[in-house]
Amino acid sequence: MTRLLEGRPQRTDGRLTKENLYKEAQVSRATMNRAHAILAEWDAHLAAHGKATPGEAKRDAAIADLKKRLTKKTQECTLLENKLKAAHTAIAALFHDNEALRQQLHQDTATAVTPTRPRGPRQRQ
Repeated sequence: MTRLLEGRPQRTDGRLTKENLYKEAQVSRATMNRAHAILAEWDAHLAAHGKATPGEAKRDAAIADLKKRLTKKTQECTLLENKLKAAHTAIAALFHDNEALRQQLHQDTATAVTPTRPRGPRQRQ
């Protein structure tokens, strides 16, 4: 039982099952069923710690950590995507304002007549 609970089985795949318990102990199922103290200890351990082996517990903890990190990164990506959309909208608005100002400037310079001075030296009076 100790080998199974510590995650170092010699004769089974390491799953915490009663079948693996009697196979690790190299006894028959009937013999195992008569060992009430061992079965009570086995059941108490599984009730307290679950059926996960130490390796499975580490794996599950790693998976939980990766899921947590993935959730955080997904939230960061969503935030950045929203900022990018806002920047896109602002840039588009500025582009259209710029185009309108260019057209207005072009119209103002095309219709306005600006007087020019004659070139050459100034005449003093």
